[in-house]
Amino acid sequence: MKFTAEINVMPLKVLLDPQGKAVTNSMKNIGFNEINNVRVGKHITLEIEANSKEKAMERVNEACNKLLANPIMEGYEYVIKKTEK
Repeated sequence: MKFTAEINVMPLKVLLDPQGKAVTNSMKNIGFNEINNVRVGKHITLEIEANSKEKAMERVNEACNKLLANPIMEGYEYVIKKTEK
């Protein structure tokens, strides 16, 4: 079976997000004063072949922990859907 994973990787809330801080400041500079606390992360989409959704989830977790996210500085969440033929 083929699955599609939509993964969001974000900096941990307890850590400073310099890129988010820069975007927050830029928003204010161009008139978006009501926007605060921007956090910038990554969105990753991938396809995976697996025998079950559980196995696909296991492999996505491994990929996130080994390559896609730095567990010391980032957290991740994802949604897996079965891909239609």
